[in-house]
Amino acid sequence: MHARFLGIADLVETPSVAVVVDVMRAFTVAAWAFARGAEKIVLAESLDEALALKARHPDWMAIKDGPPAPGFDTVNSPGLLRSIDFGGRTVVQKTTAGTVGALAVKDAPLVLCAGFVVAEATARLLRTREGDSVTFVVTGEDGRADEDLACAQYIARRAGDDGTDAAEFLRRAAASRAAAELAEGVRQGVHPDDVALCLEVDRFPFAMVAALEGSLMVLRPRAVPALTDEGPVPV
Repeated sequence: MHARFLGIADLVETPSVAVVVDVMRAFTVAAWAFARGAEKIVLAESLDEALALKARHPDWMAIKDGPPAPGFDTVNSPGLLRSIDFGGRTVVQKTTAGTVGALAVKDAPLVLCAGFVVAEATARLLRTREGDSVTFVVTGEDGRADEDLACAQYIARRAGDDGTDAAEFLRRAAASRAAAELAEGVRQGVHPDDVALCLEVDRFPFAMVAALEGSLMVLRPRAVPALTDEGPVPV
């Protein structure tokens, strides 16, 4: 597998396979929402679009970055999200980096959204695409966020070598600017457990696949069992 690592602004062509990485916190939050029962997540272009979608679908739930705001059900924090029952619900998510990155590659044939919590399942799915070139979209800090780059590099290594250890990649993520800002309360809408939850490797056994459904970019969980003699996982 040929891997390249780009920031959102560096995307000049539509990749064949894109892995959009936002560790702290968009795609850790998305994984928790699925684990808590969400059916799908609609990735919104803007806060106004998120609110408009919820207005049209009052049973949907909306999530945003930062402090709580009218019209939104909760904020982009895995620590706060883990106690919410999303059973069967559709979630609308708008964040500063993660959702922007996914929408930037919405025309790619395969778009995966990832963090450490779904790293192994994401790597397993990539193993079924052997021979493809994979573009890892490093969403934070204009492509310089080390927690996202570390996670992207870890997934790329795991896709080629399932013996790769996570420890050094987690160390980098724990020392990142984003981790410090979350831990020190620089960012709003934060739970004290957020950093630890974002650094849980393989907490969930699914990958997350985003695709256009009509005009909306929709994220859904995809179970990825261990590869066996029965053949690759369909994608």
